[in-house]
Parts: sequence; structure tokens; C-alpha cells
Amino acid sequence: MSPLLFLAAALAGGVGAGLRYLVDLGVARLAGTRYPWGVLVINLTGSFALGLVTGGFPAAAFIVGAGLLGGYTTFSTAMLDTVALWRDGSSRAAAFNAAGMMILGILAAVGGLALGAAIAG
Repeated sequence: MSPLLFLAAALAGGVGAGLRYLVDLGVARLAGTRYPWGVLVINLTGSFALGLVTGGFPAAAFIVGAGLLGGYTTFSTAMLDTVALWRDGSSRAAAFNAAGMMILGILAAVGGLALGAAIAG
């Protein structure tokens, strides 16, 4: 890997982290903070986008996928939110968060891959 490619991915990761913060903040303003909807939206849109890039634009996969989307998506926050919901006595919400994140994330990635493949022809 060239130093320039590494730098581009690192910068894209910083942009992704900033986008994650802004999306989470915006979704929390719209939906409230009782359930971590922002993290769900972030991880689902990130899964879809990664599928899209991988399926349709593989040359951009490292910078966009590992860089931008690596900084944007957040598995660790999703799992921390699951534990927090469980501790707060919201076991149904915790179960939905854990299982829903995985199942919906897979479906989003499959949808992105299909669209990317269709775009690539």
C-alpha cells in the first residue's frame, strides 16, 4: 500500500467519523434519545453503502469502504447501546437492537451489493 493510499483512507475515516456524529445527532433530534435510532440508521446505511461500493465500484472499496465507511459505522457503539438498554430494564429493546442490527444490516448489505452489481452491469 502506498503512503498516499494510506493517507487517503485515514482522511476518509476521519470524515466518516464526523458524518457518524452528525447523523446520530440529527436522528436523535428527530426521534429522541430513548432508543439509539441514530446508530441503527448509521449502521444500516453504512452496510448498504459498503455493499454498493463493493458490488459496483470495487476500485474505490479501500478508501470508501475501509476509510469512510469504517469511520462512519460503529459496531462497538451498537453493542454498548444494547448493554445500556438491557441494564435499564428494556430487554425487548436490547434484543431488537442486537438481533435487528445484525439481520437488517445483512439485508442492507445484500441490497447494496445487488444495486452495485446492477449499476456495474
